[in-house]
Amino acid sequence: MDTLSGKTVLITGGTGSFGNAFVKTVLTRFPVKKVIVFSRDEMKQFEMQQLFPNEDRIRFFIGDVRDQDRLHRAFDGVDIVVHAAALKQVPAAEYNPLEAIKTNILGAANVIDAAIDRGVKKVIALSTDKAANPINLYGATKLCSDKLFIAGNNYSGYHGTRFSIVRYGNVMGSRGSVVPFFLKQRQNGLLSITDERMTRFWITLDQGVCFVVECLERMEGGEIFVPKIPSVKITDLARAIAPECEMKIVGIRPGEKLHEVMIPEDDAHHSLEYERFFVILPVLRDWSSEDYCRGNGGTLCPPGFRYSSETNSEWLSVEDLRELVAAFEE
Repeated sequence: MDTLSGKTVLITGGTGSFGNAFVKTVLTRFPVKKVIVFSRDEMKQFEMQQLFPNEDRIRFFIGDVRDQDRLHRAFDGVDIVVHAAALKQVPAAEYNPLEAIKTNILGAANVIDAAIDRGVKKVIALSTDKAANPINLYGATKLCSDKLFIAGNNYSGYHGTRFSIVRYGNVMGSRGSVVPFFLKQRQNGLLSITDERMTRFWITLDQGVCFVVECLERMEGGEIFVPKIPSVKITDLARAIAPECEMKIVGIRPGEKLHEVMIPEDDAHHSLEYERFFVILPVLRDWSSEDYCRGNGGTLCPPGFRYSSETNSEWLSVEDLRELVAAFEE
């Protein structure tokens, strides 16, 4: 992986679930020069430092993506940025809209400007399935963030900074996910199910990290990379975690969908399909989509194509889910 060899990599939101997994993977598998963890929680940074007691390639910066001056200082000498900082809880964003906008949209703009001004070579921003045809504020802020990062390629100028996006579904076992919630509820013998018809895309932390690293190598600038991942039924997940428990239907929360979409129909005409992933190409780009397709072996998605959790061709069974959940019960 030449992209990471000898490079200084910074990750915003680096003390989160993804950040912890990403830092561990990069330090153990790649000969990076340095990894910088940028986040606003000093206690989480302290706890993370204890996991790497003898690692001299890791640095910690306290800061917030809302603070452009701090980003400008932190990005000094950085080659690659992975932008994982976000306010991502759907109900919290609904009740605190301006806070979500300040972090997810204005914070994204700050990251883009700091990366260009500091001559960062590559930036990958993490997105979400909720950014496709959003119905909640969190999804809307991430869609806006995606648009900002893609547009960043058009005004980076002679600096040559390239921006791309990785969009995937729910991360199993991440902070705030349904798995630890169900494991806690299991003790009471009753699981709260929002809607028995609900489906979601599902990915593990390790899969998410590996996909981001692959996309750093693959990116030209402006793409939205979407991995092919399985779907799950919320009721199957409940049966896998607590088959003995009763399920109580409580209704969909504010801003929540029954099913998730990662590629809507309107993006199909400029999306490419590969064996393990899709690429949504930017509408405005300074490179040839024909050459991109020819050189990488992708095929154009058919008109009207839609990559949605309820029509997915790959599903995790109750048995599959039990094996995955077992790792969180140890």
